[in-house]
Amino acid sequence: MLLDQIQKENDIKNINPRDYQALAAEIRDFLVNKISVTGGHLGSNLGAVELTMALHLALNLPEDKIIWDVGHQSYTHKLLTGRREGFETLRKYGGMSGFPKRKESDCDSFDTGHSSTSISAGLGLVKARDLQGENHTIVSVIGDGSLTGGMAYEALNNAARLETNFIIILNDNNMSISENVGGVSKYLNNIRTSNAYLDVKDGIYDAIRNTKYGEPVVAGIRRAKNSLKQLVIPGMLFEDMGITYLGPVDGHDTNSLIRVINEAKRRKNAVMIHVLTKKGKGYAPAENHPARFHGAEPFDVATGVPLKKKMKANYTDIFSTVMIKQGQRNDKIVAITAAMPDGTGLKRFSHAYPDRFFDVGIAEQHAVTFAAGLAAGGLRPVVAVYSSFLQRAYDQILHDVCIQNLPVVFAIDRAGLVGSDGETHQGIFDLSYLSSIPNMHIMAPKNKWELSDMLKFAVAFQGPIALRYPRGEAYDGLSGFRAPIEYGRSEMIYEEKDIALLAVGSMVKTGEEVYGSLKKQGRFCTLVNARFVKPIDEEMIRRLSHTHSLLVTMEENVESGGFGERVRTFVDECGLKVRVLSIAIPDEYVEHGNVELLKQEIGIDRESILKRIHEELGEI
Repeated sequence: MLLDQIQKENDIKNINPRDYQALAAEIRDFLVNKISVTGGHLGSNLGAVELTMALHLALNLPEDKIIWDVGHQSYTHKLLTGRREGFETLRKYGGMSGFPKRKESDCDSFDTGHSSTSISAGLGLVKARDLQGENHTIVSVIGDGSLTGGMAYEALNNAARLETNFIIILNDNNMSISENVGGVSKYLNNIRTSNAYLDVKDGIYDAIRNTKYGEPVVAGIRRAKNSLKQLVIPGMLFEDMGITYLGPVDGHDTNSLIRVINEAKRRKNAVMIHVLTKKGKGYAPAENHPARFHGAEPFDVATGVPLKKKMKANYTDIFSTVMIKQGQRNDKIVAITAAMPDGTGLKRFSHAYPDRFFDVGIAEQHAVTFAAGLAAGGLRPVVAVYSSFLQRAYDQILHDVCIQNLPVVFAIDRAGLVGSDGETHQGIFDLSYLSSIPNMHIMAPKNKWELSDMLKFAVAFQGPIALRYPRGEAYDGLSGFRAPIEYGRSEMIYEEKDIALLAVGSMVKTGEEVYGSLKKQGRFCTLVNARFVKPIDEEMIRRLSHTHSLLVTMEENVESGGFGERVRTFVDECGLKVRVLSIAIPDEYVEHGNVELLKQEIGIDRESILKRIHEELGEI
């Protein structure tokens, strides 16, 4: 196999150019077979194989630097830098990450995970290079989806002033170009990217400048040339900003990609290479269903069908169903997503109420302020977003929603540990950063029925309110406990004395397990479903303090700024005679791995909690 010849970075340069196509096919087979077992981001990686090969052939790693926007498309990069064996443990605890990691390889120049950051990071690396008198190449690879994020344009605006080399590759797997325009564009691109054309063009401009009326003539030529380019060349947005545009280029033609990258390296300014790729390239199920194979679970290679059949609804499904019903009952309810209608469960709402559904692209900041405007206009916006992505819009939540006390609902999916995607995607900070904002209210459901009840409560609430729920199968236990949702009130599940467990959302299930274990040990124990994280149920805490010696708060969030800290502060300020034990995630980032294993490692599983309780009681 050709892949056997690649043991470390730059080994690809020993491959005969005639074999590039065969190597690409081997890489695709390798990725499909490995990801079918481990799960992972398949579609984006299959689409970027030749582009990654060309980068590795045109650059010298690790001296040259590649910044992968989001980073989920970096599997081929890892394969070509000697990490083939790492795919056996891809996204598993202690194994290889599904994203670039500087600690994993010198060839990973910048850690990524969220979108629209690569150009800013690349620009920083360019300035660092120049200030230190170095001359290596910096390349930022960004997808067309990430260009919907405003941060990318902020960076482009800054990069346009460069008078030194910086390459930006736009990996476009969605844009189509008609045959006529495409033909003219390809013809002109071939001229513009040839050495002869660039040398002649620069020589002519220099010669004219040295004449009496040089600058006005040069300006006139450029205006005439740009008028033609506006008609026939895509990318004029970038050209007008001062960024050289090269493309579009066939993203599955390795030799063409190498040529245009080498040409871009010659420029003394920022260069945008527009590359056209097909998501899921080479694997029919992924080509036909790109959304399904964005983040794939283990699947059957022959059919593309997931190996594990879905037996129960997950929390996203419950949210989706309730949103449809609420949309029927109230025509003022509108839904907003930042490029994730499938992931957040709003796809069905978009079909049922297309005029009341808004996909704003990967633009969480805009999504939140847009929602604030909708609320100010008399509507009831629901912003459905993953916990780790909402943190990108902190200022907008504070400044545009909460200062005005606008009725915006934040439906926060993937709250808590999410598992295989690791540090950049764990939703373990939302309780902390939202709790710090005046006028914000926060709820968390214990099971699927409570998610339904809380969403109904939220859309009728007169102010900003967040509803956070975890990834995965919706808990259907404790079905007999469904007290009406009351503002700021918790729910008593089992009431006794001595030890009181106050659990938030997903941790109620764990609390039930801890309660059962303590009962088997002959302990008296109370279990409370907190429901509200802000405001906390002060009346319940006062009541428990009279009959209990220990309050154990349980949350799937970092301890700093979380529920437990709020309870402890209240107890201390009121001088209540009860101890508080906070069970939460330590003040650290949590790497990728199976969620249940991660809970054990960070000490929020049943056994770890029982041990902490016994330690607190002085029994260990």
